[in-house]
Amino acid sequence: MPPKNGIGRLCLSGQDGKGNCKLEHARVEPLRREFQGNKRYVGKQTVLQKIMRHWELYFMVLLPVAYLIIFKYVPMFGVQIAFKDFNVVQGIWGSDWVGMKHFTAFFESPNFWLTIRNTIGVSFYSLLAGFPIPILLALALNEVRTGKFKKSVQMVTYAPHFISTVVMVSIVMLMLTPHVGVVDRLFAMFGAEMTNFMGVPEYFKSIYVWSGVWQEMGYASIVYIAALAGVDPALYEAARVDGASRWKKILHIDLPSLIPVTVIMLILSLGNIMGVGFEKIYLMQNPLNLSSSEVISTYVYKVGLVGANFSFSSAVGLFNSVVNLILLVIVNFIARRVSENSLW
Repeated sequence: MPPKNGIGRLCLSGQDGKGNCKLEHARVEPLRREFQGNKRYVGKQTVLQKIMRHWELYFMVLLPVAYLIIFKYVPMFGVQIAFKDFNVVQGIWGSDWVGMKHFTAFFESPNFWLTIRNTIGVSFYSLLAGFPIPILLALALNEVRTGKFKKSVQMVTYAPHFISTVVMVSIVMLMLTPHVGVVDRLFAMFGAEMTNFMGVPEYFKSIYVWSGVWQEMGYASIVYIAALAGVDPALYEAARVDGASRWKKILHIDLPSLIPVTVIMLILSLGNIMGVGFEKIYLMQNPLNLSSSEVISTYVYKVGLVGANFSFSSAVGLFNSVVNLILLVIVNFIARRVSENSLW
């Protein structure tokens, strides 16, 4: 009977002096030596050798990394002008330190509570109106079975995102222009008085928020549509066999599958509650609605760039960023305690 090797397989070619199957040893030994050689080669590689070996990958990330370093990390050194009386002639390093002087000036400024109130008000309004609508749109599109209709709705809702902010504001202002605007004429048909909507402070937040919802709801729904696309079809099939209605499928399958991505998006939104965008709100401002439209970003622009008070505007911007960071950490901590989903 032919001998067996160490693990019980028959060895038809006989055994060598060490008890190894000759044919198996002849096949495996070159591969083992090559593997050990490659292992020794990889272990002795320097950082430069590793970069040269995978230079294509490093070349691909070169430009993004350079962009981050130049435009994100290098400007961090300029944060120190918030604690200095910055002078263009003396530069950042030559300017005198003044400590918390500019922060104190901002806190004691009559515009402090105005900008804080408007910033938080616009942000919370945008969050309450703009956060659930993309989710509802994604759930509705997920239930559409007609391919052409679904694609048409997606195209119509995605398109406004690609309209520039300047064009978007121009459209809104043309529609709301007194006497000639579509909205004003429509109200006049029902006997209402013609109103300068852009000049009424009470209307500004609603105009700003709902125009933003119209522009971004389609594009914001993409991430939720992608999450729904990853749901196991077997769950829907099992629900259909059990006689579940569409509402129950949404309630017990779709919504639970959206919880992880919804929590992440909510954390990011709440962490940026003080970060109202600049361009759109600045273009919609006018002296009549300034009491409702002056936010931190526009205030920093006017004081810093227009008024050339760079240290004061840097202090305001740094205060805004620190508040956002603290909110992000707090919200992430709460989300991690309440659910299993968080940023870190």
